[in-house]
Amino acid sequence: MMRISRLKFLVLIVMSLVGIAASSFVFYIYDTLHQQLPMCVSSQKIFGIAINCNIVLGSKYNTVLGVNLDLLAIGYFFVNLGLVFAIAFGSTSLFGKAFKVLFVWRFLGLIIVPYLMTIEFAILKTICIYCTIMHGCILIDFAIVTYFLFYKDITHPEGDSVGAPGTGLESPSADGV
Repeated sequence: MMRISRLKFLVLIVMSLVGIAASSFVFYIYDTLHQQLPMCVSSQKIFGIAINCNIVLGSKYNTVLGVNLDLLAIGYFFVNLGLVFAIAFGSTSLFGKAFKVLFVWRFLGLIIVPYLMTIEFAILKTICIYCTIMHGCILIDFAIVTYFLFYKDITHPEGDSVGAPGTGLESPSADGV
């Protein structure tokens, strides 16, 4: 039995799946095959910022302690998926713990995004479309989890509100959403 509604489950995994797809695509095409990524080079600048994945991915900022950021992103989004599955299908005690860990995990991702965006916009003056997709996934993902964690659905008190004191960690509503 799923411990959260199908809609919340779907919403929680979509951003992780998009992040996995973008980061895996970059790692495979750019880092493994050493080929140009599609849609990643434009001669046009938008507000003085170029679109060129090669500059971003080839920069010294694309590694942390010698580990490629694309690999770290793949790992980050897979951990997200694991936590979502623990929330959806784990025991009652695992559900509460996993949701709190998921919030902290996604918060860690959130605090890294401004640093990476600063490097792209201020230092390199170039953005990578795929990196931007990953950044967007992390930001949207965090907003969604925060919403689910702190929002109490007053209109459906039997719903599956989670996190905040008084909301309980109930099972899904009768309609499954």
